[in-house]
Amino acid sequence: MGVTDNGLRGRALTMVRATRRGEMTTLAAADVLVRPGERIGLVGESGSGKSTLLRLLLALDAPTSGALTLDGRPVLAGSAASVRWFRRRVAFVPQDPATTLDPRRTVEHSVMAPLRYLRLAGDHRQLMRESLQIMGLRPDLADRRPAELSGGQRQRVVIARALACRPDYLLADEPVSGLDLTVREQVLDAFADLPKTTALLMVSHDLSVVAHTCDRLLVMHRGRIVESGPTAAVIAAPHHPHTRELIDAVPLLPAASPSPRITTSKGTPCIQ
Repeated sequence: MGVTDNGLRGRALTMVRATRRGEMTTLAAADVLVRPGERIGLVGESGSGKSTLLRLLLALDAPTSGALTLDGRPVLAGSAASVRWFRRRVAFVPQDPATTLDPRRTVEHSVMAPLRYLRLAGDHRQLMRESLQIMGLRPDLADRRPAELSGGQRQRVVIARALACRPDYLLADEPVSGLDLTVREQVLDAFADLPKTTALLMVSHDLSVVAHTCDRLLVMHRGRIVESGPTAAVIAAPHHPHTRELIDAVPLLPAASPSPRITTSKGTPCIQ
């Protein structure tokens, strides 16, 4: 997927010609442009390079070649202090909240921790409360610990923690993997209700997951982005064989359907 200089690159999270080579991972040249307020899905089979690309976009790893920029400013993976400005604007939602929520700490402490670490101004407790409200979580949950929450509540707490910093970009890695259907729909609805000013890049191996939420679709295969475009258009008329394989693997997206539809738990069609 090429990145064109259309005036938006100056206001975007951009990875240009990124490559990453190592013993375990290989990412061929990949260009990604995330504009303010966009909802983008990044899909592909296990081992396609999704997680490697996500780590580069989060400045957790440095590319072998290529460049990561935010609003035109280069971002270099390095010490925590050197990328603190970047962390204030780009937040991360991990796949498994159990690995990132301290079981000894309350929800309030967990959500407010990055605010203290990033030295953000403002009333941290109020920011915490507002983030919980955005995620549809009751204020009294702030006093609970992770073990006292359901799986869906824990995942929404992790999203609320990311949103508490009021990021411009939210990157999520398989955010509903392992959740049962009902809880998965609750979490996807929470993503759908994100503030319109927050851009979202959601990584998944499941096409139906990103179709629920994302307007634009990127398909990865063997370390490359092989197809991109509006989600509905890509699903209705895929060009790459691997995209067709992903569509065929989702029961809600039958290959025989000329105009696939996915319905959310709220009853509204996402794709038609």
